[in-house]
Amino acid sequence: MEIELSENEKIEDLQFKNLKIIQNKKGFCFGIDSILLSDFSKKIKENARVLDLGTGTGIIATLLCEKTKLKNIVGIDIQKEVCDMSKKSIKLNKLENKFKIINEDILNLTKIFEKNSFDVIVTNPPYKKKGTGIKSEEEKKIISRHETTATLEDFIEVSQKLLKDKGEFYMVHRPERLVDILTAMRSYKIEPKIIKFVYSNKNSEPKLILIKGIKNAKTFLKIEKNLYIYDDDGHYTDDINKIYNK
Repeated sequence: MEIELSENEKIEDLQFKNLKIIQNKKGFCFGIDSILLSDFSKKIKENARVLDLGTGTGIIATLLCEKTKLKNIVGIDIQKEVCDMSKKSIKLNKLENKFKIINEDILNLTKIFEKNSFDVIVTNPPYKKKGTGIKSEEEKKIISRHETTATLEDFIEVSQKLLKDKGEFYMVHRPERLVDILTAMRSYKIEPKIIKFVYSNKNSEPKLILIKGIKNAKTFLKIEKNLYIYDDDGHYTDDINKIYNK
């Protein structure tokens, strides 16, 4: 299929079931965190209705369309340019019947969707608190990395409103925000059920955390075994190669 690319856009081969993603070389490109979240959440139930908050390039939703038997998935992003790019990726991958993009602020979603209407929510939200860290000069990178339009708590509150009872919530974030995440999840009745720490290697501090929660569930938390990205020789570990299907 012929897709017209805009300036600085490129097609990235995901090396999984012939899937491809269009990215802007000067924008915020997806990283391993999105790949890991798509793998972490791949056990979602058949025919699930899924919402991807802050979808960006649509990488997580695109992979879940092929890794799971979901019914459909809606990706939400506040950046119009990014949404337009994601729509091209949907056409490129022929996922029009499964994957829809909406250009909207997540704070407005309760005006668009009925409450308690999604089986699963996945999200890779901005990691940096508003007013912290070194900001990029590119506005789209700032929005992707910093809480400029919605806070961590906003993402969790919106998820609580839109998830069905016992609906599943999946998030990737940074370890330094763990207390904030767990506090907000409990506050909005999304009970943390699984946490997985991701390390660059066995000698490093944790780099990422993967979290699964369930709305209105009973208390019980499982800490899964650590995931290491690189081995002692600097190569991807077997676990990462498996996730990348290599």
